[in-house]
Amino acid sequence: MGTRQALGDPLVGRGTTRSAGTVTAIVVMGVCGSGKTTVGERLARELGWSFRDADDYHPASNVAKMAAGIPLSDADRRPWLEELRRLLDGWLERGEKVVLACSALKAVYRQILGTERPGVLLVYLRGSRELIARRLAKRRHRYMPASLLDSQFAALEEPDAALTVDIELPPAQIVRRIRAAASGRGLRAPAG
Repeated sequence: MGTRQALGDPLVGRGTTRSAGTVTAIVVMGVCGSGKTTVGERLARELGWSFRDADDYHPASNVAKMAAGIPLSDADRRPWLEELRRLLDGWLERGEKVVLACSALKAVYRQILGTERPGVLLVYLRGSRELIARRLAKRRHRYMPASLLDSQFAALEEPDAALTVDIELPPAQIVRRIRAAASGRGLRAPAG
């Protein structure tokens, strides 16, 4: 991990492997409890974009496993990721502006999603296991128990080419940092 990323610099990886272009899709990634939905919904609302939660696209078999406290395997995740890729392809083709909250824990998952292509901005919400465990203790997800946090961190491969934001910041400040760092890629709030 580089020095900038270790410091939680929100500009880590900005433009290092992607072509320049106007951002029309933002993928907000991180482990469970990192704030993907909270930040993603707020970001989408401020931009006037649609928000989608990747959790809504899991097949019933994946939901049942996670609800039982069983971590998903790569084989379990593959059809889900391929469906998300198909959806993301469609949003990009139609020019729909969307924020997608998705764990995208491994590099291969991000490859399947196509997060390094033009028009897509990957945002990594980075936080310590301790901070996220405290957050999870205060909330109840519809099927993702806090007991799966360790398996999420075990699977996590921190991205090199992402806008990395430290989640110790309040959600409003995280969104401001994302918008400021992404503004050079054509990201603008709606007029009016």
